[in-house]
Formats: sequence, structure tokens, C-alpha cells
Amino acid sequence: MRGGIHHIDLTVKDAHASRAFYESVLGFMGYALVDAHPNGYDFDLRDADNFCSIGILSARGEHADRMHDRYSPGLHHVAWMAASREDVEAMHAHLLSIGATILDAPADYPRYRAGYYAVFFADPDGLKLEYVFKP
Repeated sequence: MRGGIHHIDLTVKDAHASRAFYESVLGFMGYALVDAHPNGYDFDLRDADNFCSIGILSARGEHADRMHDRYSPGLHHVAWMAASREDVEAMHAHLLSIGATILDAPADYPRYRAGYYAVFFADPDGLKLEYVFKP
């Protein structure tokens, strides 16, 4: 699809320490680990019509140990599409089962759009993530 996201690379403090989290969360959505390299991992989601890749990379440089601040220049959050409200609920249950930080439990968010239903959560470094259904 023209204008769709082909890939996103997310920088975390330590990709190896975050692997289990991302493998679990992305695996829930159907992504598969396709590459492991010294600086991180790549997860792909493929079907006959679509492709998206998420890279998880270890931070480097003088600020490599800081927590993510979504209100500083850079990425605020990433949102993935869910198949249904029940899918959002299932993700929430999955997140609880792996001990993920829930920022906002599943709820309706009419201020974003009618029917908008989402769960908001954080990765181990504080990066805000979202799983959303919008009919």
C-alpha cells in the first residue's frame, strides 16, 4: 500500500535484554523473528498483500542508558492495529501474563474516533506502545 510503513527500527537500552518482551508481544500479533545480529533483532509480519518489519536495536553513544522520553524530539509511541475489541482484550491479558507495564487498560477513546478501543503499554525502557481496534 502506497504510504504504508515498510519498517520501523526501535532503539532500546539493550536489545538482548528486551528480546523476550518484543518476541512475545510481536509474536502475539503474528510477527516472526527473522534475523539476529550483534546489535539486535528483526521481526517481520508478512502475508500475500502486506509486509512490515520491526527492528529492535541496542542503543549506543553517550545517552545509551537514558529512559525514553516521548515528549522530547523523536518517537512518541507506536500503535498497531488489532482485529477486534476482543483482540485488544486478548493482548491486554497477554501483557498481564508477561508482566508488562500497562499504561491504560483497554477502553473506548471516543476523542480519537468513534469506536476507537485500545490498550496502552510500555516496553522495558518506557517506550509507549498501543494496540488499537477501530471499526
